[in-house]
Amino acid sequence: MVEELVAAGAAAGAVAVVYVLAAARVVKQYERGVVLRLGKLQHTVRGPGFTLIVPLVDRLRKVNMQIVTMPVPAQDGITRDNVTVRVDAVIYFKVVDAAEAVVQVEDYRFAVSQMAQTSLRSIIGKSDLDDLLSNREKLNQGLELMIDSPAIGWGVQIDRVEIKDVSLPETMKRSMARQAEADRERRARVINADAELQASKKLAEAAHEMAEEPAALQLRLLQTVVAVAAEKNSTLVLPFPVELLRFLERAQQALPQPQSPPQQQSPAPRSGPSEGARTGQD
Repeated sequence: MVEELVAAGAAAGAVAVVYVLAAARVVKQYERGVVLRLGKLQHTVRGPGFTLIVPLVDRLRKVNMQIVTMPVPAQDGITRDNVTVRVDAVIYFKVVDAAEAVVQVEDYRFAVSQMAQTSLRSIIGKSDLDDLLSNREKLNQGLELMIDSPAIGWGVQIDRVEIKDVSLPETMKRSMARQAEADRERRARVINADAELQASKKLAEAAHEMAEEPAALQLRLLQTVVAVAAEKNSTLVLPFPVELLRFLERAQQALPQPQSPPQQQSPAPRSGPSEGARTGQD
């Protein structure tokens, strides 16, 4: 009798161990457990830690609640200004309702991926090329709204969508490079013309000042000569300005003229008496 009780107890203990092993589940900190009992959803979501289910009756599905980083494959499209581009993106999302993610959609990851691809193609067709290249923040917000609207019903929340790269055809790249080069050349010419205008105004003011003081022009000439003479391997050509000649001429006229000594007149030759007598005789 005792042996039968011991055997029955051992059998019951073995059954209990097997039941516990079959019913025991461990839910990690970043997971939530959704229980389906005979195919029916149990509204109580199992939290992290050790939990038990009814073997062969309950089915526990673990749902990851972490933020998922999913790359969106590159999509080919034509922009509103008829430019063919290839755009890829990355999407960040997480599950906020584990029960909805299990019941409402078959595979929420695949669903979010397909929605992101279609939304990306749609946003390409509605945007210009300049918006894709320079106004990405606005496009990211538009993509987030387009994907988040249906994802709410799946128990998924879209945190952020980022456009990673915009690939352009080689012909378009060359055209944009020529346009940028022409624009830089235009700005360089405008800046050069502005500098010439300012320099001409300053030179006109300097010429006006030098016209009042001719000596300033000579000093400026000497400064230029010193600057050119600093180069050992250059030939110095010294210009002689007309203004300097005029200055020297005015200076010469201002000096007092030296007076020449009076010339002595030589006495007229006198005729002797012999000559007169000779004249009278003649």
